Amino acid sequence: MRVTITLACTETGDRNYITTKNKRNNPDRIELRKYSPRLKKHTLHRETK
Repeated sequence: MRVTITLACTETGDRNYITTKNKRNNPDRIELRKYSPRLKKHTLHRETK
């Protein structure tokens, strides 16, 4: 049930993080505040394909 997803920064579009999620518990696209190395601050990252 766990699938690998990529998290992309909403401000720069960089794909900075790879993680897994449980599709049964989180069917929607997830959004997390993660550190963006290019901007040197925490930004919103959304799940991409």
